Amino acid sequence: TFDFGDDLNHAHVQPNGAYHYHGIPELYLEKLGQGQTLTLVGWAPDGFPVYARYGYTDPNDSGSAIKAMEPSWRLKTVGDDGRPNINVNTGEPIPLGAFTQDFEYVAGYGDLDECNGRTGVTPEFPEGIYHYIVTDGFPFFSRCFKGTF
Repeated sequence: TFDFGDDLNHAHVQPNGAYHYHGIPELYLEKLGQGQTLTLVGWAPDGFPVYARYGYTDPNDSGSAIKAMEPSWRLKTVGDDGRPNINVNTGEPIPLGAFTQDFEYVAGYGDLDECNGRTGVTPEFPEGIYHYIVTDGFPFFSRCFKGTF
């Protein structure tokens, strides 16, 4: 709902100089040239792998079809009590989806758990492992962790 200076990889530099992502690193994926497959793009602080966008339709069968994974978070139909509805600087309405609190986790709504992950096989872990998936929809990246660090 506002421009915070992200680039074509859905990332930007913080004031402390750290570069971080808010979505799928599209140019990086394009450079890798993997197409529509499970592509390892990093590691979460708890040690689990992070993949971009795709997963197997059957998480335990690497021979099953590949599809874009859907998060199990959805936009609420009504904002929470006390939610600001007007931008005090511009006077413009603030649409639902501007705040994290505008979304709710619904188990089974999509393909992934509340941390945007699931357990299953991957090319690097044919026996299966818990892994996170960066998605095209909220929360994009995991907002919680399953493991410890």
